[in-house]
Amino acid sequence: MTSPQRFDLIVIGGGPAGQKAAIQGAKGGWQVLLVEREPCPGGACVRRGTIPSKTLHESASLFRRMAGRDATVFPSPRGEELPLRSLMMRVEQVIEAHESYMTDQLIRNDVVVQHGLARFLDPHCLEIVRPGGRRTKVRGETIVLATGSKPRDPDDVPVDHENILDSDSILSLHHLPKSLVVLGSGVIASEYASIFATFGVEVTMVDKYPSPLGFLDEELVSCFLDAFRDSGGRFLGGHALENVAFDGVSQVCVQLEGGEEIMAEKCLFALGRVAQTGGLGLENAGIEVTSRGHIPVDAHYRTPVPHILAVGDVIGPPALAATSMEQGRRAVRFALGLEGPENLNDIPVGIYTVPEISRVGLSVLDAEKAGRDVLVGRARFSEIARGQIAGMNHGLLRLITDEKGCQLLGVEALGDGATELVHMGQIAIKAGWAVDRFVEEVFNFPTMAEAYRVAALDVVEQRGARNPELQPV
Repeated sequence: MTSPQRFDLIVIGGGPAGQKAAIQGAKGGWQVLLVEREPCPGGACVRRGTIPSKTLHESASLFRRMAGRDATVFPSPRGEELPLRSLMMRVEQVIEAHESYMTDQLIRNDVVVQHGLARFLDPHCLEIVRPGGRRTKVRGETIVLATGSKPRDPDDVPVDHENILDSDSILSLHHLPKSLVVLGSGVIASEYASIFATFGVEVTMVDKYPSPLGFLDEELVSCFLDAFRDSGGRFLGGHALENVAFDGVSQVCVQLEGGEEIMAEKCLFALGRVAQTGGLGLENAGIEVTSRGHIPVDAHYRTPVPHILAVGDVIGPPALAATSMEQGRRAVRFALGLEGPENLNDIPVGIYTVPEISRVGLSVLDAEKAGRDVLVGRARFSEIARGQIAGMNHGLLRLITDEKGCQLLGVEALGDGATELVHMGQIAIKAGWAVDRFVEEVFNFPTMAEAYRVAALDVVEQRGARNPELQPV
């Protein structure tokens, strides 16, 4: 009998976490095998998650800028006239480009890629089922699990992927619906709700919680809801779901507790994702998932079986693409015996709603929960020259400092380009800058970066009111 082919590192899953783990192993001199269930690497992030949804977000933002802000210059097409086929073609182009980029990276680093499903036979050996049913066995000295997540399969919502959709199948729409009900108000729900509302779809977002994006504080949520409503969206908070059903003709009926009914052409179920661990044969490797279905790991991403590592969505929050990539790199660096920071601190969070929301470091909500006194400096985009030029009616930058108004602790931003703007604050926090640094610097005019100076001046004014002796250094 032929013995299994041996590899120093086997990575299961070719998404952001797995791809970076594989490349890190190859750069460390290991012979690496990457097993991916799809024909090309990329995972759900590239095909059904981050890349396609953010491509639609970019199209929605461009549409809003052209049709909403400069109506005297640009025509304002109605939502139903938007060619969804063209939008989805653009999504496909971006997906193909990113798949090609990821594949080229793996090839350049001599990573062996196999298309198939991997399953543990024992803690070191895997069986790979290739397309057509051919089976091969491989052995890995180190194994990384990076199988990602999938939309939660609800018991009480009959998702048929045609009329009642999840966050994967909504990308298969052939036309823009006239109306859409979104069940949920977390990140994915809020992103798609605001994107489709921007395209002119009549969107109703429903959740049992009183407000969307509950991990953000009231000011940011209020700003988001103002923008969502301006786009024609409606949010129904504090409404529990009773029943969802397609009428068999053209409408989905959503019944809420209390008797209210909402009729819409399509319904999106967006109430979370779950780790994708089925079929891996984890029991053969000696690994049990947690009560939440995640694979348990230590600070170095080792499972209870030390040579088996796990990274990305499969280990639970924060389940961000950027964090997953860094987890993949760091897990393999540790396995290689290379030095590096143990914890992922000050990772920015980006929410691609319309408008965007982003934060890094200490949030106002974190400070409130800890009973910590902070100063918050604000700059509204509508008061920044570049914001006025771009017609940013909704936008805000907040600098969170210590109670003396000296040390920068966190940055929160809402508005167009927020996910880019926050990185300046990320660097400043890591560098230990005092907020006065933003007062001293000269920024290009007009730019959104000026918001940092305006917000810093707001902190200085508040600081002076508290203690006139604390002037800018």
